[in-house]
Amino acid sequence: MKTLSRIALAISFGLACSSAAEAQTSYPMLMSLDPVAAQVGRTSEHSISSRYSMYGAYQVVVSGEGVTGEVVMPEEKEEKQDAKESEKNDEQKAPPNLQELKVRFTVAEDAKPGVRDFRLATPQGASTLGQLVIVRDPVVKEAAKNDTASQAQEFAVPGTVCGAIEKAEDVDFYKFQVEAGTALNFHVQCMRLQDRIHDLQQHADPILTIRNASGVTLASSDNFFFGDPAVDYVFPQAGEYLLEIRDVRYQGNKYWQYSIEVNDRPLVTNVYPLGVAAGEPAQLELIGFRLPETPIEFTPPSDTPPGPVSLQLPLAGDATNPAPLVISDLPLVAEAEGDNNTHAAGQPLSMPAGVNGRIESEADVDCFTFEAKKGETFSFEVIARRQQSSLDAQLRIVGENDRQYQLNDDMRIGKRNYSDSLIENWSAPADGKYSVEIRDIHLRGGPSFVYFIQATRSEPAFNLFADTDKTQLTPGTSGALFVRVERKNGFDGEVQLSVEGLPETVTASCGRILAGKGQDGCIVLTAAGDAPLSLSDLVIKGTAVIGEGDARQTLTTVALPYQETYQPGGGRGHWPVDTHVVSVGAPSDLRAVTLSEYDITLKPGESKQIEVTIERAEGFDKNVTLDLLYRHLNGVYGDSLPQGVTIDAGKSKTLLTAGAAQGVITLKAADDAPAVEKQQAVVMANIALNFVMKATYASRPLTISVVED
Repeated sequence: MKTLSRIALAISFGLACSSAAEAQTSYPMLMSLDPVAAQVGRTSEHSISSRYSMYGAYQVVVSGEGVTGEVVMPEEKEEKQDAKESEKNDEQKAPPNLQELKVRFTVAEDAKPGVRDFRLATPQGASTLGQLVIVRDPVVKEAAKNDTASQAQEFAVPGTVCGAIEKAEDVDFYKFQVEAGTALNFHVQCMRLQDRIHDLQQHADPILTIRNASGVTLASSDNFFFGDPAVDYVFPQAGEYLLEIRDVRYQGNKYWQYSIEVNDRPLVTNVYPLGVAAGEPAQLELIGFRLPETPIEFTPPSDTPPGPVSLQLPLAGDATNPAPLVISDLPLVAEAEGDNNTHAAGQPLSMPAGVNGRIESEADVDCFTFEAKKGETFSFEVIARRQQSSLDAQLRIVGENDRQYQLNDDMRIGKRNYSDSLIENWSAPADGKYSVEIRDIHLRGGPSFVYFIQATRSEPAFNLFADTDKTQLTPGTSGALFVRVERKNGFDGEVQLSVEGLPETVTASCGRILAGKGQDGCIVLTAAGDAPLSLSDLVIKGTAVIGEGDARQTLTTVALPYQETYQPGGGRGHWPVDTHVVSVGAPSDLRAVTLSEYDITLKPGESKQIEVTIERAEGFDKNVTLDLLYRHLNGVYGDSLPQGVTIDAGKSKTLLTAGAAQGVITLKAADDAPAVEKQQAVVMANIALNFVMKATYASRPLTISVVED
């Protein structure tokens, strides 16, 4: 909240909501930004489109450093009327359904180019994520008419063209002048911008074509960076040329925004070696367009955390576009020159190691051999495609006579599949020499087929995933945040959850993920009754203790948040994002969810009822569904109930229709339910926003114990 006018507007919205809640109140679901790019060193205005209202938006949050945003307040129409009439109209008038909003981005001179996440803070809650591309050249916005070559819109090179493939058979044309011998690269961001747009069920598949003034095709690109084109071209003659972009299927959507960067600077697509150590100098071969033929020296900042990163690399008098790297704290090993294509010729490897290599040519296979004792366990993870490598890796463990022990093509992390490979917790069947073998699944190869293999001895570990990327609160209410564990290498212990970054007016009750078969835990966030509008980034962590005595150690993992996405056919998908936010909005459809008791004790085979009361806002009479599980259709995305404890649907009343305020949830413990003490759960009251999304209000924490009979 940067100005009094914004505060006043937000408060007026809150009052309007409190006086009349005629329908479900939804947080804004951002669909597009026009133009989608902003230039470094400049301030520019952009239009946001959303599903559901952005009215009262008071803050714009942008990821990374060097970029700030602010809402451009819409003008209020003045009408001549007396004071009494005005007051009466204000009480009866619902807030505007504002689905178009102007924002202003200011980009510092030293801001790193690339894609940024942004979201809005509104009285209705935190919005879903939008995408903003930071570019170095002037931004040219698509004109109203540029659908034919004769209507081609002129722009100056270097420049960034922004527009939308907005309807079926839409083709956008641009024209530019060059001198003879000019070399330019053309880099499109379009399909990749749509992964995090939650309600964009079908994505663009752009194709880019360069033509001469007569319309003859000189160069074309379809899929270069995943579904997005990129092309480098040297113009042999001076004159006017055409740039054409369309969907390869001739489909269109008004939300299919694109950014085309056109310039003569070097463009890095890959580096070799891919894996480097923080604070240690490395010699990097740059792969891409118009780059030096000799390696450059680069030292990653010493405070760079391990994992995939994008860093600008130094060139003479300039810096590159952000280049994909992997920061590793493992001992680094480079693929040696010569033949390592078979188990017999494999390059010796000591564990642990971070292996840098490249599938240099078609049908190339790389083998790295290691000694193992019977029962020793190892894990091998490939990072390649995730960091823009052309490699679609296939990984094998082989032994003497090329005997295959294990094979993996695509890997899975949490809820998503990746084209990289993972063999985890592999146990050597006998003493001997084994090889980890990597190749491209299609037997392709070349300079851009780089990879990094994390080769380690398997140790107990776990990953955490938060569902979703935002917890919406209103004053005096609670919200549920579910966290799921992915256990690795025999880890089966308990995980205690925690959260950092809460605003002063929000408190957290952090539950745990039970040992053994426990999969989910929940955190209940509660806003004070006088909590003001706010938005804060949270860091969600889980801690576990393994081993005993001198071998005792503490494991801590930061949870990866997922933003829910709307899938074709009504499915609920997930896309990993960088932050989870907690939002405090204005009072909304439900004012409270209260329980008859908050501490339940069950014996095996016993059932108990919990009476649930919801407090509706005046005028709100839509259906409300009660639950202790976070689910959609047949899928369960959050279940922190103890093992053996379920909801007895036949003895519960969970659908509250036509303004009803009283419900019942009956919990039942199975005859063989194991004992557990005070496992945290939460009762949620869900209001459907559309077929997939829902607004969730929660009770204060509920604890459930199972005791021996």
